[in-house]
Amino acid sequence: MPKLFNIKCPGGCKTLPEGFWSAVDVWVKKPHVVNKRLCGVKETESEDVDTEALRFLLDDPVSELPHDDDDDDVVLSFLNCRVSPEQTHEREKPWSSSVRTFIPKINCYGTNMHKEVILKDFSRQQVTFLPFEEDAEGQVCLKRGNIYQIQLLHQDCEEWSLELHVLNPDAWFSDGVAYPRLPWLSADLLPKLVRWATEYKSSEFRSTLSLLPVEKYSITYQQLKEKYKAMVKVWPEVTDPEKFVYEDVAIATYLLVLWSEERAEKGLTDRQSFVDLGCGNGLLVHILTNEGHPGKGIDVRRRKIWDMYGPQTLLEEKAITPSESFLFPGTDWLIGNHSDELTPWIPVIAARSSYCCRYFVLPCCFFDFYGKYQRRQCKKSQYKEYIDFITEVSQVSGFNTEEDCLRIPSTKRVCLVGKSRSYQVSDEAQAEHRRAHYVQSRQTLDRAAVQGSDIRNDRDCCHGDAEINRTPGSSWGAGFQPRDRVEVIRNCASLPRDFVDGVVLRVANVLLGMSADDDAGMSSTNWNQGGSLSVSEVAGLLEQETLQLLKKECGGLQTLLKNNHQVFRVEGGRVYIRDWRDKKSSRAAAKKKPVAPGALKTRPCWFHDHHRQGCPLQAEHCAFAHGPEDLRPSTRPLKKIKSETI
Repeated sequence: MPKLFNIKCPGGCKTLPEGFWSAVDVWVKKPHVVNKRLCGVKETESEDVDTEALRFLLDDPVSELPHDDDDDDVVLSFLNCRVSPEQTHEREKPWSSSVRTFIPKINCYGTNMHKEVILKDFSRQQVTFLPFEEDAEGQVCLKRGNIYQIQLLHQDCEEWSLELHVLNPDAWFSDGVAYPRLPWLSADLLPKLVRWATEYKSSEFRSTLSLLPVEKYSITYQQLKEKYKAMVKVWPEVTDPEKFVYEDVAIATYLLVLWSEERAEKGLTDRQSFVDLGCGNGLLVHILTNEGHPGKGIDVRRRKIWDMYGPQTLLEEKAITPSESFLFPGTDWLIGNHSDELTPWIPVIAARSSYCCRYFVLPCCFFDFYGKYQRRQCKKSQYKEYIDFITEVSQVSGFNTEEDCLRIPSTKRVCLVGKSRSYQVSDEAQAEHRRAHYVQSRQTLDRAAVQGSDIRNDRDCCHGDAEINRTPGSSWGAGFQPRDRVEVIRNCASLPRDFVDGVVLRVANVLLGMSADDDAGMSSTNWNQGGSLSVSEVAGLLEQETLQLLKKECGGLQTLLKNNHQVFRVEGGRVYIRDWRDKKSSRAAAKKKPVAPGALKTRPCWFHDHHRQGCPLQAEHCAFAHGPEDLRPSTRPLKKIKSETI
C-alpha cells in the first residue's frame, strides 16, 4: 500500500483525534470549500457495514479494470493494513459507510453520476474513499484505480500526523472535478485537513444551503449568472459591481429554488408574488421579476441604476413606516435583503399582512424596532446574538422559523425564513396580542438604552406609550425612525478642509516631537519617524469642541486619521507617522504600485511641506507633489455612465 504523502500536525494540539473527524466531515460534506469546481454533494445516511457487504460492493461486473477475488482481497487488505489478524474481526461491523454524489458547477458528465463510498473506521482513525460511476440505467462501475485513504497517526506522546495512501497510484485517473489530481490531494487537501483538525471549533450556524436541493440550486445559479453577468459592465453605482451583482444573483437563485420547492410541495401553479422592503439597487427585484414572479421593490432613496431596468421592474421611492398603511395582504412573500432598520419589523409586517404571507430576511446591520440593537450577552458573537434576536421576533410573530446559510461573498450570510405559522388562523387575536406586547416591551428597552447611552439622541425615537391591544388603523410603528431620504456622508470626508488639516498637523507634530534626537541634525537615512500613541491618547491632545464634532462622524477620530493615510499609519489601535520608504509598513503601502514616469500629481506632499527634514523620498519616487511646480491638475475626463436599458 503506497504512502503518497504525510504531514505532521502542530505540537501540543488538544483537538485530536476529535478534530480529525470534524475535518473529514468538512471534506465529505462540503468538498466545494476546497474544490472550486464542485457546487456540493448529496450524501446518504451512514450505516455500519461488515466485510461481506464490502465484498458485495467490490464484486463489480462493469469495472473498468479486469479483476478477480484476489483484487477484492487487495482492497480489503488496504482497509485493514494497520491491524493485526487477531484484531481484524474485533467488531462485527467495523466500518461506518455512506455514499456521496458529486454536484459539479458545470455538468461535464452528462447523465452519469459520480459517487464515492466513504468508509470511516473510527477505531483505526482512518477514512477510505471508494469512487464509482452510475449511468442512467443504474449500472455501476467501480474506479479501483482511484481508491485512496487518509489516516491519522499518533506517533509519540503528543505528536500526530496525517498520511495519504493510494491503492494504485499508477492507475490513478484525474479530471480535476470528481477525480482530483494526486499532487492536489497532497499539496492542497491534506494541509487544509490538518488546519481544520487543529483549529477545530463548532459553527454557530447551520451548514450552507441546508433547506434546498443543492443540485437544483447549482444549475439555476449557473443559468442566472450567465444571464445577468452583463450587469457588471454597466453598473453605474459606486459599489463593487462584481460583489453586488453576483451576490444578488445568488440570493435570487436561493429564492427561486425555495419558491419552486414550495409550489411542488403545495401543488401550486401560479408563481409567488413578493415585495422587497428596502430594495436598495433593485437588482434582486429585477431578476425575480424577469424570472416570472410578480412583485415590486420599495426603498426610501432612488438609485441611479433604477432607470436601467425598464418599466417591467416596479420600484417605488417611498419611506416605509410600520403601520396599517404598509401591510401587504395580497402578497405571498416579503423580502428583507440587508434591510437594516426594517429587518426586525419584516416578520411582524408579514404576520399582520395576512395569515398566508411568508417572509425571507438576510440580516446585516444590527437594528432593534426603534433604534440600534444593544448587546445583552457576551458569550455569543454579536452577529449570532442578533440572528437569535430576529429568530425570537419571528417566533413571537407566530412563524415556524428556519435558519439557513447562503452561498454569497459576504460575512453576513445567515438568512431566516418563515414559511408557515405556529398557530391556527382562528387564534389570530391571541397571536396579535402576543406580537403587540412583545413590540411594546422592546420599545421600553430601546428607550432605556437611548437614555443610558445617548445613542441617536438627535432623534425622538420613542414617542408616547404603546398600547398592548392594537386595533386596525392604529399607528403601531410610532417612534420608528426611517433612514433619511438623502444619504448623509459621515465618514469625515465632508468636514471642512481647514479643520482636518489642523487636526492632522497637531497630531503629527506631537508624534514627531516624541523622537529623542534633534531631527534638524539628522541625515536623510536617519529621517525622524517620530513615536506612537494610542487612539485614546491622541484624543487627549484635542479640544472638547473638536472631539464633539468628530463624534458625529462614523468612526470619529480614527476614521479621520485613516483617511489621512499619507501622513499616518493606524495599526492595532496605535497611531504612527507613515514612512513611505518602508514597503511593509502596511498592506495598503505594500500593494501600492510604483509611481509611473510622468504621472500627474494632484495632491501636495505633506512631508515636503511640514516635516523638518522634508519627504524621505525623492520627488520622482513620491506619489505626491514636491512644491507648486510639481503639482498638476487632473485632466482625466469624468467616467461616462452607460444608460441603456437592460
